[in-house]
Amino acid sequence: MSWVDLFPRLQPDYTQVDKVLRRAVPDRVPVIELFADHDFIHAVLGHGPEAVAPDREYADWQRYWLWRIEFQRIAGPDFITVGLEGLTYPVRKVAFAANTAQLGREDRCWTTETNGVITSRDQFDAYPWPETPFSSERLDFIAGNVPPGMGIIVTSSGVLEWTMWLMGYEPLAVALYDQPDLVRDIVDRIGRRFVEQYVQAAKHGAVRAIWLGDDMGHKTATMISPDHLREYIFPWQQRMAEVAHAEDKPFLLHACGNLESVMEDLIEDVGIDARHSFEDVIEPVSSFKRRYGDRIAVLGGVDVDLLARQSPGEIRRCTREILESCAPGGGYALGTGNSVVNYIPVRNYVAMLQELAEFNVRGD
Repeated sequence: MSWVDLFPRLQPDYTQVDKVLRRAVPDRVPVIELFADHDFIHAVLGHGPEAVAPDREYADWQRYWLWRIEFQRIAGPDFITVGLEGLTYPVRKVAFAANTAQLGREDRCWTTETNGVITSRDQFDAYPWPETPFSSERLDFIAGNVPPGMGIIVTSSGVLEWTMWLMGYEPLAVALYDQPDLVRDIVDRIGRRFVEQYVQAAKHGAVRAIWLGDDMGHKTATMISPDHLREYIFPWQQRMAEVAHAEDKPFLLHACGNLESVMEDLIEDVGIDARHSFEDVIEPVSSFKRRYGDRIAVLGGVDVDLLARQSPGEIRRCTREILESCAPGGGYALGTGNSVVNYIPVRNYVAMLQELAEFNVRGD
């Protein structure tokens, strides 16, 4: 028996997700994930070791997206997330040779925190700022290949994330006080490009919602001060939300970390329709739903550490508790607290989805 045979079978129905995002009660609680690691996708689909590279490295990028569509049809059929191609920048990356993830096929890499590519005015002026125009080629292809009923949600990284990646987190922290004009110019250069791309994406007929990923916190606080977020970052996020709302499309926020000090800003000023990314050590999703579920939709929340390390039985028990707490009243979709990473055993993710399927059948 393959992994595919163990996943619950559902017909795609994006209206269930749309009801959640508009804080209504769905007919069944849907699954919602920001993304799944390609390693995880290959494992579920039973691909051999030759299938390792992400889409940007595939000669046949269309084949890669057909794989992702097939995975979504199996694991979370109501929608597929599609990243905007034109919102990336050359950065300095650090890679470690060892990948200890259970399903890992490639080395992990991430940007340096100590020495970014833009830490001075001269570097800002010399930086090769991309000017990639919006292209609908990927969206058009995916829209033409998803099964009936499956929606498309556009995603991207965020303005704060790219500012941190371009400058390095430590140089950014210093520059906020020593070179605020440089920070302003970097943020605004990124923000303008984001808004330009989002305007085009939001107008695409197949796009049903906009999902911004902008990690802004760690376990105890925000990455930069709340006042700096209000000064530099939130105005651009607000403009992105306005772009989505102008097309009557919900604006979702994925943001890791402790954002308690700025939740009112995000709800009232930025205008987010839904919050994603939860970690039990910061605040369990059930607690957040009790406090904010009457104002925004709440997405995911099954802790990634739980999914990675506990037994399927314990995962089903915790999933059931989350559903019993969060599903009543609507405005909730189940998923991981962050994403379907390659160190989550497939059997554990299946256990979460099986518990959801039983919950939906019981009509709890």
